[in-house]
Amino acid sequence: MSAPKIHRILVLDDEPDVTELLQYKLEQAGYRCMVLNDPLTFVAKVREFEPDLMILDIMMPELNGLQLCRIARADPVMKDIPIIFLTAKGEAEDRVTGLETGAEDYVSKPFNSKELLLRIGNILNRSVKLDDSAGQKRIEIGGVLIDEDLHQLQVDGEEVILTATEFRLLKLLMERKGRVQSREHLLVNVWHYDTDIETRTVDTHVRRVREKLGSYAHLIETIRGVGYRAVDI
Repeated sequence: MSAPKIHRILVLDDEPDVTELLQYKLEQAGYRCMVLNDPLTFVAKVREFEPDLMILDIMMPELNGLQLCRIARADPVMKDIPIIFLTAKGEAEDRVTGLETGAEDYVSKPFNSKELLLRIGNILNRSVKLDDSAGQKRIEIGGVLIDEDLHQLQVDGEEVILTATEFRLLKLLMERKGRVQSREHLLVNVWHYDTDIETRTVDTHVRRVREKLGSYAHLIETIRGVGYRAVDI
């Protein structure tokens, strides 16, 4: 039996006290960890370390976490690496902005170490849970084709880039076409979170997926007060 994979986590925060604490907690939990205090070294260090997940502070000099997230999402090597924002900015608008740039999650300072580790574990375990599921591998509705084996979305034959979370969300809606999925159900099945997590997270991701579907945005129908469903187009 092969040994379980040791996940790599990269932490970037301009406060050494924060990165020192996180490195201790993460390594104590069994992760390999690289910490950075200079955002200008981000791209080179990510390519060197090849992390499975990244934790980024938002408020940093020269390059902030939002800018780094946009760089990562536009880079073929980094585009699928999950990102958690860890920042003192805890207002709802800041959370939405962070999610809209492509982050998987958002944790406000001061943070609870056990909660952060739980969220990290949830994100890293998603791919395993998805591999164990018996969902369809290729689903097509109108000009929209999603292929799980290739992890690819095509709209009218043209590839459209989705983040890992956007892909899971669209695939779940398409494979359950016609059935209403509540926001709480989506949080549990796409994010694997308990339902006390803010449901606005779902709305933000649905809006981003619709934008990427272009003329097929109406494939995802809003059921007011309940959630969403995929429909024939």
